[in-house]
Amino acid sequence: MRIVSLLPSATESLFALGLGDQVVGVTHECDFPPEAAARPIVTRSTLQLDRLDSAGIEAVVSLTALEGRSLYDVDTEAIRALEPDLVIAQDVCRVCAVSAAEVAPELAGIRILRQHPHSLDDVLADIDELADACCADPRPLIRSLRARIGAASRTAHELPPVRGVFLEWLDPPYRAGHWTPDLLALAGIEDPLGRPGVASVAGSWAEVAAARPELLILAPCGFDQRRAEAEAARVQAAIDSVGAARVVVLDGSSYFNRPGPRLVDSLELLIAHR
Repeated sequence: MRIVSLLPSATESLFALGLGDQVVGVTHECDFPPEAAARPIVTRSTLQLDRLDSAGIEAVVSLTALEGRSLYDVDTEAIRALEPDLVIAQDVCRVCAVSAAEVAPELAGIRILRQHPHSLDDVLADIDELADACCADPRPLIRSLRARIGAASRTAHELPPVRGVFLEWLDPPYRAGHWTPDLLALAGIEDPLGRPGVASVAGSWAEVAAARPELLILAPCGFDQRRAEAEAARVQAAIDSVGAARVVVLDGSSYFNRPGPRLVDSLELLIAHR
């Protein structure tokens, strides 16, 4: 089978399922595992965001959405030239990855698998569905992931619960949404601002402070560890205003933002830092 993945988390799942040799095209954001980056790249960003802070990115992305423009340029001719049997896209967030709705009309006649997870269980179900679409056996991977989830949860619940707030963006602060509250609950972190199963939304630092977290976890979407730490330093005054006893900055891009196998690594990271 020949597969084009327009979703970094799906790319990770395909390689974890042992299907990496069938992946013939990826996005410019598919950087894990490292060998995925060697596949032909069929997308590019329409915006230059690398040098912007989170407030600047928020403003540019909001304006782009208001004007009805896409954040991604997809080379559908290149995709067709790769002669894929399957294209994988998503319907969760038009900011985080290419939207299936954007490419479906121009890829008519090619099977498109649309993934739209909103919870940790959804993520595991999507891996199962992906394996089925590719005629692969998901059971070894799913068993391994569930075993690690169970072990991590048992470890966490041997400890006293922690009151915490997880932020997916810093300027403005976005509370945890979709699958992240599931991870927090399994890790024994009680987040009063979390919104399980629904999109993350912007709030204020006053709301974060009012939640009185002992632990403040910062994992801005799309930011690696270095960039997340730099952004946290930029908004240090706001962070200090919360009064949390501990502040942890984590790599959102590699872990929490991508609904794939590394969400289990994310759970383990939460427990290690709680």
